[in-house]
Amino acid sequence: MTSQEAQQRIGELGPWFYEFDLGKYGHTTSELPPDVLPIHQTRLAMVERVVDEHFRGRFDKIRCLDIGCHEGYYSIAMARKGLQEVRGIDVRASSLEKARFVADALSLRNIVYEERNCEDLGSDTTPYDLCLFLGVLYHLENPMLCLRNIGRITRELCILETQVVDEVEGLAEWGAREWTRPYRGILALIDESGEFYNQNAETGTSPMAACPSPKALHFMLRQAGFRRTEIIEPPRDAYEQHSRGKRVVCAAYK
Repeated sequence: MTSQEAQQRIGELGPWFYEFDLGKYGHTTSELPPDVLPIHQTRLAMVERVVDEHFRGRFDKIRCLDIGCHEGYYSIAMARKGLQEVRGIDVRASSLEKARFVADALSLRNIVYEERNCEDLGSDTTPYDLCLFLGVLYHLENPMLCLRNIGRITRELCILETQVVDEVEGLAEWGAREWTRPYRGILALIDESGEFYNQNAETGTSPMAACPSPKALHFMLRQAGFRRTEIIEPPRDAYEQHSRGKRVVCAAYK
């Protein structure tokens, strides 16, 4: 592939959500506003911090699954670290086409992409040492189903990033006035109809989404089989939502 052919292909595949440095082939330009673009660098920095600490010295033995991989921004980063195998899955063929182009342009041979839905991982039996689930959970109608699927195939670590809603605490009556149960956080139902019916590539596969509060996120991950969960501290120069705790990166350990 020549530089001219690469530039033509970049144009044909656009618009792009992520910015990729393709070396001699140039780069892609994100359609996101400049003030929103740092979300990707913040997320990647936090993910890499956890991955480097947990898997240091054995990258070449690690299998990674990037769930809802979009254009492959994070799976590409993992493949460039030298992981043994990286697999990215997404529901949108158009996003996967971009991911494959980037992987080919960077001559990455340890990465593959597949069109799948995270709700349909129930039949998978192959474990992955590392699962990435970034920017997806809060777009889902069935987040607990997906977390159970992911928990079952994660061998060591899942890194999850999600928007979160404000915490709500209290007691719910449970069968009678004197019988109560404490809230374990909440799921807020979000209407994404406008984006969904306009075929926005950043929505889920349904116009209804369920966004967790932080306590709900921890509780759901434990119910999905993770023994320990930890919210990762954002860097000083983090994207403003991460700095304010409106988006969180959570490491979940088996």
